Amino acid sequence: MLNVPNLLSLLRIFLVPVLILLFLLPHDSAAFWATVIFLVAAMTDWFDGYLARRLNQSSPFGAFIDPVADKLIVVVALILILFKNPQWLILLPIIVIVGREITVSALREWMAELGARNVVKVSNMGKWKTTFQMIAIACLIFNDSLFGLPVFELGLVLLYVAAILTLWSMLIYLRAAWPMLMDKG
Repeated sequence: MLNVPNLLSLLRIFLVPVLILLFLLPHDSAAFWATVIFLVAAMTDWFDGYLARRLNQSSPFGAFIDPVADKLIVVVALILILFKNPQWLILLPIIVIVGREITVSALREWMAELGARNVVKVSNMGKWKTTFQMIAIACLIFNDSLFGLPVFELGLVLLYVAAILTLWSMLIYLRAAWPMLMDKG
């Protein structure tokens, strides 16, 4: 149970309160360090899955804890961003992203009960969505310019790209599950 991939997922959960604390600190470098913590968490998201497959260390606990850790760090980061920037322009993609996560999680749970979980397994579109989402969130947490680049504005554009990919990937999952959703038996 406590293999490297699972420890990386647990690290991501441990980083959630660290992210909150750093994000809310009234210090000039707080946003920078909160961004670093989020990026470390994002990298562990990719790395734990890679190691689980590469080292053949997939486990039921890992299959449970990895998506919990992923959703926890993302949703907390999005709430923090909205807390600091309460604008409808930020709220809209956050509603889409969180709504999709709830929908797809429920769909996967239901499909698993039917013994058809692999019908809604993670797709390449889901991986692209996650990539854009993680970069967008990091930019929005940073919330400053970098070398003259408007990082926050770039993050907002990427958040909308992530929201569009989020809807697209959700439609792919729903389409794959549609025959079972409409089964009258």
